[in-house]
Amino acid sequence: MTLVDTSSWIQFLRRGGDTAVKQRVRDMLKDGSVVTCPVVLGELWMGAGSVQDRQDVQELQDVVPCLPFEHATWELSYQLAQVCRLRGRPVPVSDLIIADCAFFHGAMIDAEDKHLATLEDYRSLVTP
Repeated sequence: MTLVDTSSWIQFLRRGGDTAVKQRVRDMLKDGSVVTCPVVLGELWMGAGSVQDRQDVQELQDVVPCLPFEHATWELSYQLAQVCRLRGRPVPVSDLIIADCAFFHGAMIDAEDKHLATLEDYRSLVTP
């Protein structure tokens, strides 16, 4: 199971997006291993400017399973925020919550975002 981040979805959906990212996401979609979360969907909806963009995001929302947030999921995000703070590596809250959701549910993360790579380094330091 892989949570595909907004940064990868943008490349996948963009006409001139990175071909390697497009193929990677396409392969995961084919094998059914892709999941999303409410924050990724929210970010995609925020960027959906055209009718085609909105149709693409709606189709993604209809087809890709969405991992739920629960109280314990949020508790993990607080742990992760403290790890980032103590290591002097603050990250945007949206990336923190996306990573936390993946960690909580045992999902890998596919991202083109350096903050999520940093957070992946901290996976073993928090306990779901």
